[in-house]
Amino acid sequence: MSENLIKGLLLIVPLVLLLGLVLPRRPWRVPVAVVGGALVALTLPWVAPAGPLSYSVSFAVMGSLYALLSLGLNTQWGYTGHLNFGIAAFFAIGAFTSALVTMEAPTGLAAQYTQMAFGLNQPFLVGVVAAAVASAILALIVAVPVLRLRMDFLAIATIGIAEVVRLIFQNERWLANGPQPLRGIPRPGYCLFQSEGCEGAPAWLNALFEPLGTRDYSLLYLLITVVILAVLYVFIERACRSPWGRVLRAVRDEEASAAMNGKNVTYMRIQSFVVGAVIMGVAGALYAHHMATIDYSHFHALFATFLVWVMLMLGGSGNNRGAIIGGFIVWGVWSGTAFLAGAMEPALALISEDLPGRAPYIRWMLVALMLAVIVLYRPQGLFREEKRVSRYLAD
Repeated sequence: MSENLIKGLLLIVPLVLLLGLVLPRRPWRVPVAVVGGALVALTLPWVAPAGPLSYSVSFAVMGSLYALLSLGLNTQWGYTGHLNFGIAAFFAIGAFTSALVTMEAPTGLAAQYTQMAFGLNQPFLVGVVAAAVASAILALIVAVPVLRLRMDFLAIATIGIAEVVRLIFQNERWLANGPQPLRGIPRPGYCLFQSEGCEGAPAWLNALFEPLGTRDYSLLYLLITVVILAVLYVFIERACRSPWGRVLRAVRDEEASAAMNGKNVTYMRIQSFVVGAVIMGVAGALYAHHMATIDYSHFHALFATFLVWVMLMLGGSGNNRGAIIGGFIVWGVWSGTAFLAGAMEPALALISEDLPGRAPYIRWMLVALMLAVIVLYRPQGLFREEKRVSRYLAD
C-alpha cells in the first residue's frame, strides 16, 4: 500500500467527523459529511506537499483541543451562566495528571534532572481518565464555596484559582519538575511510525505503517483527538437536550423560579461546573500527549482562558456546534496572525529597534479587536442558542 493512500485512509475518519460536527442539522448532513470527507481525505495527500499537509494536520489537532475547551466552557457558561475565568486551572490539572500517570518515573542520573511526585507508566487512556477524574475532584472542591458567589466575584475567584494552580506547578519541583519542562510524555501509537515498529503489535499493523515516518504521526493523533471530540460532543449535546439540560437553562435564566419548582439549584450548578471541568481536563490530557513536553508556561491565562472565551463568544454561547466552529476559527486567526507579526517586524524595525520584539503583541490586539466587534455587533455569536431543544416538541 502506498504512503499517500495510508495517509488518506488515516484522514477519512477525522474529516468525516469534523464535517459532521460543523454542518447544520439537516437530512443531508451525514451523506455530505461522508462523501465530502472521504473525497478530501483521499485527494489531499496526492495534491498537497508534505510540509503544508503536516502543518494543516497539526493545526487541526490544536483546533480540536481548543474546540474541546470551548465545549467545556459552553457547558458552564452557555447553559448555566458560570463566569469561569479559571479554565487554565483544569487544563493544567488534566495535562500534568495524564503526564504523571503515563510516564515512567526517572531513575539514576535522569532522576537528578527530572523530579516527579510519581510515575505510574500506565496506558494513554488511563491517563485521560485520570485527568478527567482529577479535574472533576478539583472542580468539586472549588464549586462548593465558589458557586455561592455573585457572578463578578465568581470570575475573580476562578482567576485566582487558575493562578494558584499554575504557580504550584511552577514552584513545586518535586511535583512535576517545577519550572523545568516535563519531557518525554508518551504518545499513543508513536512506535508504529518508528523504523523498528511497535513491540507486541501484530505484524500486519507494523507492516501497514512501515511506509510512514515519525513526521506523519500527527495523522494518527488527529484521528484520536477528533474521535474523542465527537464522543464528548454527542454526550454533551444529548445531555443538554435532556431534562437535565433544560433544568440547567432554567437555573441560568430564572434561578428563583427553578427553585420554586422544586429543583435543587445548588446541586445543578455544581453538576454543570464539574462536567465542564471534566471536558477541560480531557483537553489538557490530549494537549500533553500532543506536545510531549509541557511546563507551567503553557497554561498562562491568555492562552488557556482568554482565547477560549473569544472562541465561545464568536461561535455562540449556548450552542455546542457554534462552540466547536468558534474554536477552529479563532485558532485559525491566532495561527495566521503569527505570520502577520513576523512579516511586520522589518517595518517595525524602521520605526524603533525595540518594536520588533513587541510584534507578538499585535496578535493579542487583533484578537481583542475581534472580541470587541463580536460584543458590539454580534453578541449572540455566529450561531444562536436553540430555544426549542426537546425532540418531543413539534416545530
